[in-house]
Amino acid sequence: MEKLVVVTGASRGIGAAIARQLAADGFHVGCISRSGTLPTPRASLSDAERLLIPVAADVARPDELRAAIDELCSRGLEVRGLINNAGLLAEAPSAEMPLEQWDETMQVNARSVVVGCQAIYPYLQQGNGGLIVNMGSFFDKVGSKRNLAYSASKAAVGAITRVLAVEWAKDRIAVINIAPGFVLTDLNREHWEKDRLRGYFEKRIPGGTPGQPADIAELASALFAMNSTFLTGETIYMDGAQSISP
Repeated sequence: MEKLVVVTGASRGIGAAIARQLAADGFHVGCISRSGTLPTPRASLSDAERLLIPVAADVARPDELRAAIDELCSRGLEVRGLINNAGLLAEAPSAEMPLEQWDETMQVNARSVVVGCQAIYPYLQQGNGGLIVNMGSFFDKVGSKRNLAYSASKAAVGAITRVLAVEWAKDRIAVINIAPGFVLTDLNREHWEKDRLRGYFEKRIPGGTPGQPADIAELASALFAMNSTFLTGETIYMDGAQSISP
């Protein structure tokens, strides 16, 4: 039976790269995003990218996210897993951060992970098990100024991953947290070129270069290719050793 992986935040950036890589590896990919657009323009889709299935849903709205996952999982495909990739980054001085920013960041970055995992769980439990990949961040273990809500939300993703890995192991469901460092995407490329980000990260990342969306996509797809339930509950840091560099 043909296999399905659901990816949130799949219309651009890291999510789009993950969706394209999974399709290239033969998976049907449910691409959830607020816009409901494909990560590649339909007119220029490759044969593999025709396995991409776009669905519109706002992950901050639980009912929309659940409905999107239900719709994708009812297509008669073997449901193999979920990648909770959608995320929000908002900065503010901690002493002045509006609580509204805290709430919104937690809703998108942490609560939506719980909602997505709950929604996909019965399909994996009733099938042959599977894999859930949550997208965290190396900010979960560093003290980055002005990133209180973001860092806390990504630390929560790691905790969610560990709890579900232990609780759902009996159902043959593995849960992994990928924690990227700075990854250069179309969303931050302008700041990389014009601001001081480039000089800062070239000094902070031991190899001198940022990650690329393809780096994260290849790891995510490789985890599905492994089809292992013994690797579970772990946070895999993919940051070019930045977080451990003195």
